[in-house]
Amino acid sequence: MNDWPEGWSDENRGPRYGRGSAGAQPEGARVMRQVRRGPAVPPGPRSAYGDPGPAAPPYAAGVPQQPSYVDGQGYEEGAGHGDYDSGYNTGQVYGGTGGRGPGGTAGAPTRAPRPAPNWRRRIKWTAITLATLLVVTSVATYFWADSKLRREVDLSKVIDRPEAGEGTNYLIVGSDSREGMSKEDEKKLHTGGAEGKRTDSMMILHVGDNGDTLISLPRDSDVVVPSYQGSTSGKTYPARGRHAKLNATYAEDGPTLLVRAIEANTGLHIDHYVEIGFQGFANIVDSVGGVDITIDKAFKDKWSGADFKAGKQTLNGQQALAFVRTRHAFAASDLQRTKNQQKFLAALAHQVATPSTVLNPFKFYPTMGAGLDSLIVDKDMSLWDLASMFWAMKGVSGGDGTSMNMPISGSSGGNLVWDKAKVKTLVDELNKDEKVTVSGN
Repeated sequence: MNDWPEGWSDENRGPRYGRGSAGAQPEGARVMRQVRRGPAVPPGPRSAYGDPGPAAPPYAAGVPQQPSYVDGQGYEEGAGHGDYDSGYNTGQVYGGTGGRGPGGTAGAPTRAPRPAPNWRRRIKWTAITLATLLVVTSVATYFWADSKLRREVDLSKVIDRPEAGEGTNYLIVGSDSREGMSKEDEKKLHTGGAEGKRTDSMMILHVGDNGDTLISLPRDSDVVVPSYQGSTSGKTYPARGRHAKLNATYAEDGPTLLVRAIEANTGLHIDHYVEIGFQGFANIVDSVGGVDITIDKAFKDKWSGADFKAGKQTLNGQQALAFVRTRHAFAASDLQRTKNQQKFLAALAHQVATPSTVLNPFKFYPTMGAGLDSLIVDKDMSLWDLASMFWAMKGVSGGDGTSMNMPISGSSGGNLVWDKAKVKTLVDELNKDEKVTVSGN
């Protein structure tokens, strides 16, 4: 039984191309409408595979007859080449490009090429974005820092003040305040456990147009205690002509009496007050990773805990505090200590202002936070004033200004007596914002 359709058999199939075929060529293309391979075959019945069936119906009215291919070479003889192009010549049978490129759909809208990137526009908006981010960060940092300032000193309570001169005068005080310190901290930093507050260092920083000047005031300086208004009681205490060490006025009634005593004994108006305690000082030093300093001569002091060898070294917070507090190890005592304090503050200012600190937010913000948390300032102090003081101190340390001790003429009862003539000249030069010509001890 033959399974092939009627008229089909293995004998009349002829050689085939494909699986199970011995032919080396593919079977001829079936006759398709509008596409014919080989010579045209007249219509008529055919009894075997490949015979044409009934002729195709005529084209409907209005539908042009499509050209056919002959031998795969193009249009039939007589066909107009400009009448129709089916796309078979190029192999694009199922849809032309339509002006879009390979695989496009005829008649579809042409896709515009991707424009080249506008680098000028990108750079412009990148710059605007960075500038905006910088402004926002700066403003946020300003308000954060301003909120941390402890404005606790009211200089309006200071009475009988001298007139302000040119430039700005800052009184910088290092107190032995143990605020925030545990017993273990007091032992570690060799601060002792005394109640109340005293001051170990006092400096006047004059900031002006003719050079900045940093003047250390020895804590043992002999001063006359003037009349003053109590910082808490508001009561006025008259002057009795008594003498005391300068740091004793701070212990008696705090910052306002200290400012009053300095102004009364020098005639120099103090514009701003800045104070830092033991713990805060040590924290600032540790936050910058220590401070590099060169010690000229080895010294040791059991009172401050100092034990230093000569040479260049990096001091941590504990060592730095011992360095600036030591006086018993020196023949010049407090005068040598004030020089060491100036030397260390200069090195600290230089260390804080380095790019590795200022440009590194992971170091800059902890350093600023440690400093602001430990500072006590007057109520009129702004961040701009504080920044001006810092940069002036850095300038003095870089050789752009003058650093000195208050001129001393001798001692009386263990107190250091100021040279009144030199002090007067110094104050006159500062009030007029002139270059300082007076030298100190």
